[in-house]
Amino acid sequence: MRYWLMKSEPDECSIDDALAAPGGIVPWTGVRNYQARNYMRDEMRIGDGVLFYHSSCDEPGIAGLAEVASGPYPDPTQFDRASEYFDAASKREAPRWMLVDIRALKKTRLVPLAELRAHRELANMAVLRRGNRLSITPVTADEWRFITRTLLKGA
Repeated sequence: MRYWLMKSEPDECSIDDALAAPGGIVPWTGVRNYQARNYMRDEMRIGDGVLFYHSSCDEPGIAGLAEVASGPYPDPTQFDRASEYFDAASKREAPRWMLVDIRALKKTRLVPLAELRAHRELANMAVLRRGNRLSITPVTADEWRFITRTLLKGA
């Protein structure tokens, strides 16, 4: 099993939106970074743990727990001319952008970036690295345990 931190802008899809979706399942659409796409396409597996992270908001941070709920498949927004994620270079027979479905498990207290930075156990966490802007980053098993057992204990 692997663990991931996946960023979503809450005005696009918040943890509350995901929990309200049928079965708590939402497609992780709109990823337009090759490394993040590769994580979904090549490395994620059904059942992997996800830290659901709210980004580009007043207080960014971990807002919930989720899991990977599907294998990879083509992101339909790349073919939708009305979508802000439309990619004219992507072809149905050779899609450029993939996604996975995420199943929201629960909303947690918000764990802001500053709180993550305050713990030496998380000093090497990818989301905390200077210049990191990836919307999906791996989380080590030790980081996952620290966050879920210490910062989210009882959440």
